Amino acid sequence: MTRPRFQTFDDPSHRQGAARIRALRETLHAAGLDGFVVPRADEHQSEYVPPQAERLAWLTGFTGSAGTAVILRDAAALVVDGRYTLQAPAQIDTAVITPVPLAETSAAAWVGARMKAGEVLAYDPWLHTPDGVARLERAVVKAGATLRPVASNLVDAVWADRPGAPSGAVVAHPPDLAGESATDKLARIRAALAEAGCAALVISDPHNLAWAFNLRGADVAHTPLALGYALVPREGRAALFLTSGDVSPELRTALTPLAAVHPRAAFEDALSALAADAARIRLDAGTAAFALKLRVEAAGGVADLGPDPITAMKAVKNPAEIAGARGAHHRDGVAVTRFLAWLDAQGEALTEIAAVEALEDFRAEGGLLRDVSFPTISGSGANGAIVHYRVTRETDRRIRAGELFLVDSGAQYADGTTDITRTVAVGQPSEAMCEHFTRVLRGHIGIARAVFPKGTTGAQIDSFARQPLWDAGLDFDHGTGHGVGAFLSVHEGPQRIAKTGTVILEAGMILSNEPGYYRTGAYGIRLENLVLVEPRTVPGGERPMLGFETLTLAPFDRRLIRADLLTPEEMAWIDAYHARVRAALGPDLDAATRAWLEKATLPMVALA
Repeated sequence: MTRPRFQTFDDPSHRQGAARIRALRETLHAAGLDGFVVPRADEHQSEYVPPQAERLAWLTGFTGSAGTAVILRDAAALVVDGRYTLQAPAQIDTAVITPVPLAETSAAAWVGARMKAGEVLAYDPWLHTPDGVARLERAVVKAGATLRPVASNLVDAVWADRPGAPSGAVVAHPPDLAGESATDKLARIRAALAEAGCAALVISDPHNLAWAFNLRGADVAHTPLALGYALVPREGRAALFLTSGDVSPELRTALTPLAAVHPRAAFEDALSALAADAARIRLDAGTAAFALKLRVEAAGGVADLGPDPITAMKAVKNPAEIAGARGAHHRDGVAVTRFLAWLDAQGEALTEIAAVEALEDFRAEGGLLRDVSFPTISGSGANGAIVHYRVTRETDRRIRAGELFLVDSGAQYADGTTDITRTVAVGQPSEAMCEHFTRVLRGHIGIARAVFPKGTTGAQIDSFARQPLWDAGLDFDHGTGHGVGAFLSVHEGPQRIAKTGTVILEAGMILSNEPGYYRTGAYGIRLENLVLVEPRTVPGGERPMLGFETLTLAPFDRRLIRADLLTPEEMAWIDAYHARVRAALGPDLDAATRAWLEKATLPMVALA
């Protein structure tokens, strides 16, 4: 029997975009409205959403993980960030909807420049945060127009075959992998509520719900989430409100001392009851829907907008989670190295989709695979220059000689989450390819070797990855690194390495290290490992210092490295890393792959 695939390759629905936008406009006209905002979001502001929440993709054909469409009576725009400036125009019908780079203008600014006095812009309050609504309102009011919430989403009114709610099983996350009991976590959460002067916390982020109660689920692809909410009072028992009813009697019994378990439909009334005594309720500013603020205030409570304290707690991994991450990365390294050796032998016999399927098979053979952690980016030639390219049956192309092949992939194992990018040469690479690859590698090494004092933010070290590219007048438009969860989201905040990374890095945080370079229409290069922030001793140093342990284990393509561009320290780092990869993975590889790895990780002196 063929193993079910975690990733599909369906083509986007842009060919139907004109008809669907026309139907939405007819609904707007019938309701006396002049526009509607369609964010790529569900009510939890999740990265991966259930099929029923993929309104933006259904309406426009754009399948990226972030973006906002604004549909007015006589104009429409899709605003996307730098990751999707190439992908968006390729997926949508540009005759009907205009792609707009976020770097040029925001959705709010675009609306404000086009709405007329007396017009009404509608939005779904379950799909926007209070801050997001405030930005829209400022722009709309300035134009003399009105912003109005709607009771039901207008896209749903024209989406005839919209999928139903998810119903994945909710399961316990084992104590030996969680590393801390839910009882202890809830005690920490309640202490944070007391310090903030709040009577209760609404957990609106399913990732935080999963962490706090040591639960995992299957309601969305690529992240083991049980969708829903939790109410955690400062005193008394918590309450869970889960979208899926698939909770076993055994799990309900185990949760009884901690929380009552209710269906999602009971949540809003419970929130109103909690807020009725003029209670101060903490709502997560990052993920709480504006509808929650409206509900709390309508019941007489105070909506205290601020950070969910769980987010910062979850970011710092405990020893059990770190051990799980190391185990997952070892297993993943074996799979990726087997894939790279296999890929090297295929030549031009492969397509992008065939490579994705093979890599997934190698991971599945290693055991404990639960899902891929995001749709694999498998980009050959010009497709590699599309930062978050997602191969479909429509775009699938053969991997040809003389090109670069970029594969960015990850896995969800029972003990950890992985994310790795490698760029490899197919045939003979050009001098430009080798120079650009080496500059990206030097930036990667700059982050990997960084030593920095406690209190340093991701923004303060982001330039380490960019300097070798800046020296040549080059750069990349995405962040250098994102946080990663423990068998949770592959893109986890609040920590990040980026120009906007304002959160202080702490020991125990896991982040990606992934600088890149993208030549539109030709090739893309990205090199990514995951790293763990750890204490670092500096002889003679006067301050507590931190550095990074590299978790990911897989070789870089030495055929693309120009040794003459490297410093001795950089060459030493590559040799040490490759020696570690060889020693760690060699015993778990078959003889042919082990021989390939030996050659792929020869010391750099052979290239000098």
